[in-house]
Amino acid sequence: MSNEKYSITAVYPAKTSTVEFVATPSAAPGYIFTARALDPRSVTQSDNLFAGGYQSFVLTLQNLVTQATTSSAPSHTTTSITSSAPSRTPSSVCPAGNGTTYTSNVGKKYQVICGIDFPNNDYPFKLVGSFDACVRQCDLINTNAGSVGCLAALFVPSREGYANDCYLKSAVNNASSSTLDIEGAILISGVQSSSSAPNPTTSIVSSLSSSGPSSAVVPSSSSPTSSGNRVLSTDVSTVSAIAVTYASGSLFVIPTVAASSLQGPTSNQPTEEYINWKPPADITLPADLLTVGVNGNLTTNYGISLDTGILELNATTQPLVANITDTPHISRDGGKGGYLNGENLFIFCDTGSYTTTSSSSEGKFLGFVSSSVAIDVGLNGLSGKAPTLQDSIGQWTDNQGRMRGFSPMTQGEESYNLAMQGKGQRYAVWPESSIIPLDAESAIIYAPIVYDDVNMTTKAAVFTYTGNTLLTISAGGNGGPVAQRTVNKLFDEDEVEWGCVGGIRSWGPSGIGGTDGKVYVFGRVEDGLLLARVSYADVADRSSYEYWSGEAWSNSMQPPTSVGFFLNGYYMDVDIFYSPRHLTFIVVYMTVYADSTFYYRYLVADEAILPPSAPGGNQSSDYVETLIRYGWSDQQVLYKAPPGLGKTYAYSGGVHQGYYGSDDITNGGTKMLLSWTAPTGQNPASLNSEYQIVTAEIVWD
Repeated sequence: MSNEKYSITAVYPAKTSTVEFVATPSAAPGYIFTARALDPRSVTQSDNLFAGGYQSFVLTLQNLVTQATTSSAPSHTTTSITSSAPSRTPSSVCPAGNGTTYTSNVGKKYQVICGIDFPNNDYPFKLVGSFDACVRQCDLINTNAGSVGCLAALFVPSREGYANDCYLKSAVNNASSSTLDIEGAILISGVQSSSSAPNPTTSIVSSLSSSGPSSAVVPSSSSPTSSGNRVLSTDVSTVSAIAVTYASGSLFVIPTVAASSLQGPTSNQPTEEYINWKPPADITLPADLLTVGVNGNLTTNYGISLDTGILELNATTQPLVANITDTPHISRDGGKGGYLNGENLFIFCDTGSYTTTSSSSEGKFLGFVSSSVAIDVGLNGLSGKAPTLQDSIGQWTDNQGRMRGFSPMTQGEESYNLAMQGKGQRYAVWPESSIIPLDAESAIIYAPIVYDDVNMTTKAAVFTYTGNTLLTISAGGNGGPVAQRTVNKLFDEDEVEWGCVGGIRSWGPSGIGGTDGKVYVFGRVEDGLLLARVSYADVADRSSYEYWSGEAWSNSMQPPTSVGFFLNGYYMDVDIFYSPRHLTFIVVYMTVYADSTFYYRYLVADEAILPPSAPGGNQSSDYVETLIRYGWSDQQVLYKAPPGLGKTYAYSGGVHQGYYGSDDITNGGTKMLLSWTAPTGQNPASLNSEYQIVTAEIVWD
């Protein structure tokens, strides 16, 4: 697998009078931009699509060679590394196997199709590395769901090892030829007759795959359905990316909730392997540093401990992969996250691991870390069931199931924790917010650094905020999601906890996944939320941030006593996202009143809000800045979390943005996944653990 990286900046063209356009080679070599009007109307070369209000569009960026990747974590100085595109991976599946029958490793029969795409109806894409592995992902969805949900697997070998190379389909309507070298498999065994069930025939395969590659959009036979101020359509070609569907109209649409359903507690399915690598011993701290109380030097004056953080699976560590002896039992809280590079991440705070637990026997304590991470396998949430979460190979320390932790610790913090074991003092890094996407392959979290002082007699704990650190997260690798501690400490303990409750990405003209635009972060204080922002490339440089005072932007940081709120209220957990379906922003939150209730409000703008990359959007505008220009609606109840086993309040509630792919509210769809922590009142080594991470599905109008 090549270690070369690519840096390609794709810039959407300015407003155009044509429905379909191709980027010039100098703007984005190898890319095709397809803009499709969803509102049926006759368009000629002289028409102005943007006159008289906004029109509904789907905008898709398609890479004809390979999807671009970005370089390492952002810093104040950015280096661009470029390379020629990789050659196509040789395949034994296509074209020779076109139309033949393929049997998966679980005995399911598929028909092989070559060079064919089925627009829309995508599950979140996967990075797998082979045709066989892509088909296994389809089988996994159907096995976990207990029914047929995945009807086709499309593997793109030219993207192997670089980006999302596996696309899973819940329907196979409107087959069209593709410019990509797709190796597809349509399920032909165990499928019930329905409107979305496939009817694979040799004539379909031969008639489409025999034609040469074409960049033209193949029109759908279905017509879009209008609904008030919006236009909805499933006529979207998304082999290369999850397309975003925007509503039509010049005004925003008021968001309302159509339905909600409880999915239940998530389950853990740890990997059965780990990387058997023994790091060098951590340093020994002098006695004068092993005292009770906060010492910020343990964070700022030491490098990263090699005994912490996820190990990457690469050519060096692959030979060290070994089996875990017993399946560990895990107890943890937190569980926010989001969608990143084909994976749905669940990121946790305090996590304990135990030997195998059963209904009749509790496990024995193995170890404890302040953070961990898992990915959703099987995508059970798409069929209304609670997700199954898998901890990765790179997270384990040994063959019993002790953990390295997700967030790296400094040598000072880790050595202090080891020395003070059993005495009640430790440093913790708690990634408490949802992830903030940074570009197509990385995200960030502003994680609090906490000093925990426990009275070992009464078990009373005192938590002291000591500042925060910046975690840069990558996903899609075989070892599992990885967090790099880009800055040991970004903001200090006496400052506003900038970003700890979350933030939002303001995408620039290059669109979602681009490397322009800004990052906005929220500062939670007693009576509301403050706002700060920074350019994409400068997130690790605290001197580059500017702060909203309530009247103007300034380089002067707002103090914790500031009342320059952009959103008043008493917040425990917050997510703010842009809804292309409603053309405005929605805030989902839980309050400090511990009532187990999710609430929502929306931004009341006097016009539709459009990102600069959307058709009709102003490419010079910063659409997230509208958060300070308009007021918010009154508070409304979104969802009431039912009492957990412990009959106490729910907390750590969050929105898993992007979970439902093209059907997700953040992509113009209707669905949204919520998660929260529900205490059980039971021993962490018990079958139900001390906490359960529970999910629910929300359907918007």
